[in-house]
Amino acid sequence: MNAQDSPTEPAPDLQLEIAHLLLIDVVGYSKLLVNEQIELLQELKQIVRSSESFRAAEARGQLIRVPTGDGMALVFFHNPEEPARCALEISRTLKDHAHIQLRMGVHSGPVSRVNDVNEKTNIAGSGINVAQRVLDCGDAGHILLSAHVAEDLAEYRHWQPHLHDLGECEVKYGLRLHLFNLYKDGLGNPQVPEKLRRGRRKHAPAVSVRPLAAARWTKVVLLVALVVSAVALVISSLIFLNRAPPTTVSRALSALAAIPEKSVAVLPFENLSNEKENAYFADGVQDEILTGLSRVADLKVISRTSVMQYKAGPRRNLREVATDLGVAHVLEGTVQRAGGRVRVNAQLIDARTDSQLWAERYDRDVADVFAIESELAGKIVAQLQAKISPSEKAAIEQKPTADLAAYDLYVRAKTLIATAVYSTPLQEGLLAYFQILVKRILRSPSICTGVTTITIAHGRNLVWRKRVCRTIHGHLCWPGISTDGKDAGLNQSKISNAQSSSIRKILTYSSKSLAAIIVCVVTLIRSEPWTAQSRLPRKKQ
Repeated sequence: MNAQDSPTEPAPDLQLEIAHLLLIDVVGYSKLLVNEQIELLQELKQIVRSSESFRAAEARGQLIRVPTGDGMALVFFHNPEEPARCALEISRTLKDHAHIQLRMGVHSGPVSRVNDVNEKTNIAGSGINVAQRVLDCGDAGHILLSAHVAEDLAEYRHWQPHLHDLGECEVKYGLRLHLFNLYKDGLGNPQVPEKLRRGRRKHAPAVSVRPLAAARWTKVVLLVALVVSAVALVISSLIFLNRAPPTTVSRALSALAAIPEKSVAVLPFENLSNEKENAYFADGVQDEILTGLSRVADLKVISRTSVMQYKAGPRRNLREVATDLGVAHVLEGTVQRAGGRVRVNAQLIDARTDSQLWAERYDRDVADVFAIESELAGKIVAQLQAKISPSEKAAIEQKPTADLAAYDLYVRAKTLIATAVYSTPLQEGLLAYFQILVKRILRSPSICTGVTTITIAHGRNLVWRKRVCRTIHGHLCWPGISTDGKDAGLNQSKISNAQSSSIRKILTYSSKSLAAIIVCVVTLIRSEPWTAQSRLPRKKQ
């Protein structure tokens, strides 16, 4: 027998086992900034690990955790109740974390344990593939189950009332999955997923049309029928012609109806000062209000990056702005600074009805600007009836610094870096930013804690990135920065191991990303006895 004809040696049997899978996906993850993605995943990890089902399975050694980039897969091996119960527990905890929007999918099926490139346990097989298809059919808040899991759970009386048949959903390659929606007591999402609604419209049964036999009308009956038809046609035409066409406003209103009640966007405040350079001060007022509100977990607050697109241009259509940003409420205002006085006007708008909920005017000393910002944030929280913990309330009321001059330098530096990295000449813009930043730190070291300043400048290529690094490194002599973006050696006597590790991770990430050119870190630790001057890099002579 030729070698070609010899039978192929059979591959070893795969070690298949039945797993009960819960897949978790963060909705809108790709729209977040990188640091927002990192923070959200860390928060999600803590939420998942706090669930009773997770801890019980982990304690038995019957749980595999697999990161999926914008979420995770939890693989249980005891019974199909585990992933369903875990999903409900996570959904209950998320009520206190309204800014995290998840969708979850549950399925039971065969999987094999494999080792990934890092020699960590991963899973493969049809079980995980089907679970992913189940997840893909859901929207924010949904807990979807495959029919396999739902049929198993339906054998138990306590699960039956909470399993809602959705029918079939078309997934990849034209396959169709029979799905069930799990929701109870305000947990989960009772709405039919958008993907299934679209599928139902697409596959709506066609009306059967059959040829009609000619009726033997008498002339009189035929004449009456023609007259009635003509009158009906005229009336229908008049109704159609006088019907108002759908407008942008009506579409916006329907979109706003699905937006969370406790949601707000703080739009850029308009600078009314005679001195146009005071525009940075107006930006600072907006930023502090936004930052304060973002500390309240029960509120959905749009990031500064998303709202800054509305800083300039023609008068804003608030309904369209709110629809684009996905919020029910909008705060807008003006700031006017003259000498030692500041005037702040602000109004909170319900964008769904375009009605003003309240308007406030503050005319005070500039030194009271922090109190104004805290009061406005507090009024918004109260108006939207958001739950606020004592620590969140204290965070809103806390002043960033007692030194107004240092605060001025800080907001001026933030405004400058927001524009300098995209303009020319680049080097002068960046240097001006860091010089202002150093002045701010020297004036008020207490404004900073731990790793206080992490600035990412954006660019397009490696040559540009090295040029920026050389500029900052050569002129300001920052420790820990090299031209390839790697950690060049941090002063371990003044930086804790934990801080050094986090800084090194940031710098390593920077060197690998075309978007993140350089990360400059100034370490100021309030508890250390050494002075701010000794902690700052010195310019080369």
